[in-house]
Amino acid sequence: MAVDAPDTDLILTEIDPAGFAVLTLNRPQAMNALSRALMRDLASAIDRLSADERVRVIVLTGAGRAFSAGLDLKEIGAGEGSLGSGQASADPVAAIERCPKPVIGAINGAAVTGGFELALACDVLLASSAARFADTHARVGVSPGWGLSQRLSRAIGPYRAREVSFTGNWVSAEQAAEWGFVNRVVAPEALLDSARALARDMLGTLPEMLLRYKAVINEGYRLPFGEGMALEKGRAREFNAQVTADGVEQRREAVRARNRGG
Repeated sequence: MAVDAPDTDLILTEIDPAGFAVLTLNRPQAMNALSRALMRDLASAIDRLSADERVRVIVLTGAGRAFSAGLDLKEIGAGEGSLGSGQASADPVAAIERCPKPVIGAINGAAVTGGFELALACDVLLASSAARFADTHARVGVSPGWGLSQRLSRAIGPYRAREVSFTGNWVSAEQAAEWGFVNRVVAPEALLDSARALARDMLGTLPEMLLRYKAVINEGYRLPFGEGMALEKGRAREFNAQVTADGVEQRREAVRARNRGG
């Protein structure tokens, strides 16, 4: 089992004055395997940034050659961890799910099993061409508990998802983009710059709309289509009653100027 130096920050946090933050999983010597301490620190960091008014978008990435190798099975095998602690304070996927702000996954390398689930919990995924994904739950004998069996099938269809999960085979970044659970693939050296640029694009929208749009998409996606449509209509009626024609016209002109490149 890889040993973390006592003075090592397991999560690196960079807050950009533009209004976004970059969180980096920092156990490169263990391929960012999700130890109890790392999971706790990541969940805490996401919750802290969720409440930080300086931050409107979060970027999540990994240090070294992996995004995350998943749960630290060596720690668990040594009797130092648990597969089912159920502690919300140490559940980074639950922290992403309750985060009201967009979370961009910048997948720099291998995302395996629990690391794959962590990636799928993000709102948008950018992948380095060095990234690859694998679901090894069936090979190591652990049942998924962070949504892989449900999110992947909804993202790429049940037939492809079954192939991925029943075999444990690798899915390349390019294949992931073709199948639709990665937004796009970029060169490794361009990954963080691309994620930061995407965050800045998101920051160009109205703050309240960014939060509302994430909520209506994510909450509606969990519902049957008809109920999702009703949810959107209800939220629109509530919000649009406060919108003024002058305000819309001013913002529309700003959009036109942006599209003209000036």
